[in-house]
Amino acid sequence: ADAHFGHSVAKAVITVPAHFDDAQRQATRDAGLIAGLDVVRIVNEPTAAALAYGLDRAETATIAVYDFGGGTFDISLLRVEEGLFEVLSVDGDTHLGGDDIDRTLMDLFTCEIREQSGLDIDSPTIRQQLRTLAEQMKILLSEEADAKVEIALGTNAAYRRTLTRPQFEAMLAPLVDRTLDACRRALRAAGMEASAVQQVVMVGGSTRIPYVRRQVGELFGRRPYTALNPEQVVALGAAVQGS
Repeated sequence: ADAHFGHSVAKAVITVPAHFDDAQRQATRDAGLIAGLDVVRIVNEPTAAALAYGLDRAETATIAVYDFGGGTFDISLLRVEEGLFEVLSVDGDTHLGGDDIDRTLMDLFTCEIREQSGLDIDSPTIRQQLRTLAEQMKILLSEEADAKVEIALGTNAAYRRTLTRPQFEAMLAPLVDRTLDACRRALRAAGMEASAVQQVVMVGGSTRIPYVRRQVGELFGRRPYTALNPEQVVALGAAVQGS
């Protein structure tokens, strides 16, 4: 930050998951102090995402923040009233994210290679190649109708596969259903129906997938906010808080 701005940066706004307790928040604040920063505010990540969209300016609103990242999933229900945010409920899965989507694709490739060629894919090099290809296909299928994969398997042998978006979405469905179940639990905990939520904010790289946006929109009965980069929206909200 010092190098970027060309002068010393001493103050910090730090965002944390909404489910962090007081001890975890204090430990985060202490870590900032040890790093030589003046920690002016600790902000909940879903609150920061709502700030980035200017939702603090609403007189009163109920907001769902759906955060589907690389390794974790969180759903937070917030109430904003006169610029103040209250967390109504939180739920999620600390072992569910984009990595699981990559792994689902990798398992498909590995299984088909084994069936077609009899090769066992245990080499770390090939596993890493499969992981990279899986991530590339996931990104491509979020924008295109289909994607092709080709993997060299040694002398004169190759694995070729075309995956369509409907096939990809069928593979995704069980993972996305788990996130929707967490959303329903959060709604029950807050004692409200999905229709009572006025705004839905999407956070995390996995929310770039059209199927995810569609399913979340159907659950809450409204189109989610997706205008801002979902990987930057929490940082942008922290910047709003900082200003």
